[in-house]
Amino acid sequence: MTDDLAQHPAVFELTVAKDDARSRLDRFVAERLPQFSRSRVQQLIRSGAATLNGKPARSSDFVRTGDEIRVAEPPAEPIATKPQAIPLDIIYEDGDLIVINKPAGLVVHPGPGNPEHTLVNALLHHCPNLSGIGGKERPGIVHRLDKDTSGCLVAAKNDEAHRSLSTQFAEREVEKVYLALVSGRLRISSGSIEERIGRHPVHRQRMAVNAQRGRAAKTDYRVVRSSEVASLVECRLHSGRTHQIRVHLHHIGHPVIGDKVYGRRHTGTHTRQMLHAWKLGFRHPHTGDWKDFEAELPEDFSKALGSAGL
Repeated sequence: MTDDLAQHPAVFELTVAKDDARSRLDRFVAERLPQFSRSRVQQLIRSGAATLNGKPARSSDFVRTGDEIRVAEPPAEPIATKPQAIPLDIIYEDGDLIVINKPAGLVVHPGPGNPEHTLVNALLHHCPNLSGIGGKERPGIVHRLDKDTSGCLVAAKNDEAHRSLSTQFAEREVEKVYLALVSGRLRISSGSIEERIGRHPVHRQRMAVNAQRGRAAKTDYRVVRSSEVASLVECRLHSGRTHQIRVHLHHIGHPVIGDKVYGRRHTGTHTRQMLHAWKLGFRHPHTGDWKDFEAELPEDFSKALGSAGL
């Protein structure tokens, strides 16, 4: 990290669109800037590093159409997380970034209950000079995958790459394609699911289709192949709502197999949801060239396909 980059924070400027109006400020920022956890966004708002229309705000404030939000990520703090020699399935690596095939069960970054044995610990061992502007617990991280979702994940090695990739995710310029093994045979083989997603009115740790208070979300899907009991579905995201694919597929009556939150009550022998971040595309932060990456299916996913007759 150069002294110049260390002294100048990354600045993100967001404008609230009509579909995002009436969202809480902290939730809006966390979804538009996926490199920040919601708790990190709340810290930035409390410290005055995130402002609403040029003024200090509270995390609980609701945003309106046209509101201007500015987020200035402070200079990096010393990284406290310790490196750990955890094997990485590396798809691509250069001096600016690393793309890995994340295994299911691996938490992305340290947090309460998971101080060690995370992807960040592994990355710090593999890349000692990882970009620090994600905060001392989240170096290099520009987006997240759920613990039990496998597949493509990119991390930044330097601050310039971190800022470029973060902006591309914030502006939804990144191509994200998932494979989901779902229950049943879909009646329509391809289409778009455009249903608003918001917090579940009763179970607050879950998300749900919520036409009144939800935020616009769109998932394109295409059935790759089907059997009598299950279908392999390709999903392309046009928005980045929390648990979007899992919620949308549950809504149309075909939940992801193995999903303990949105799926069937009994998940059989599956220990996690069969959701895989198959492809990831973005512009290289240094060259500007478009790059496409693909993560091979893990063994448990392939076995689940076989069990389903696919």
